[in-house]
Amino acid sequence: MSKILIVDDDLAIRKLVKAFLQKEGFAIFEASDGQEAMDVLGNVKIDLVVLDIMMPVMDGWDFCRDLKKTMDLPVIIVTAKGDISERLRGFQLGTDDYMVKPFDPMELVMRVKALLKRYRIEHSETAQVGDLTIDRRTFELTVSGHSSMIPPKEFELLFKFASNPGHIFTRTQLIEQIWGIDYEGDPRTVDVHVKRLRERLEQQQSEKVSIVTIRNLGYRLEVLP
Repeated sequence: MSKILIVDDDLAIRKLVKAFLQKEGFAIFEASDGQEAMDVLGNVKIDLVVLDIMMPVMDGWDFCRDLKKTMDLPVIIVTAKGDISERLRGFQLGTDDYMVKPFDPMELVMRVKALLKRYRIEHSETAQVGDLTIDRRTFELTVSGHSSMIPPKEFELLFKFASNPGHIFTRTQLIEQIWGIDYEGDPRTVDVHVKRLRERLEQQQSEKVSIVTIRNLGYRLEVLP
């Protein structure tokens, strides 16, 4: 049973989200601010966080920043702050999804399920998308039955994309998740590695997968029909 932590200072919102998620078989834990949430995380192995932004003591921005530095947990922000600048800030801090209040509780349930599934795939040993198969045990990329070894950083980058098709990753997220938060090299290294991956996919004649640049945000992997 997956454990979901709801972090919101609005008791009515917590009760609403809790009711819908419990109907789907999830175990629910609650916190009214970021500090309480940190305390819960210290005692319970949580699988996903549903997070508000405007809260006392520790707001959602600070909580998300601190969480992503130490734990690899999926986070869905659910907030009244819907401006594009706020969404961008959320993704830059590492949130995995973003919903604006008022929201449809059933849509939130579906997003929770989809995000949990995505994380399970990402933490498996292999990823398969389109005509690609990627094996973490051997660092092999297979395109339509033809295999080749690829360098570790390129591999991890491609595995990240392939495990989350359609998801936009900012350069900052990719640097922190693949090169590490203490990386002090050129931040454009992401662009260099993406360029190499695109060339590799072209050389191996992938017909169903492409890495797309999302202007002012980052990159995502798209699967062609």
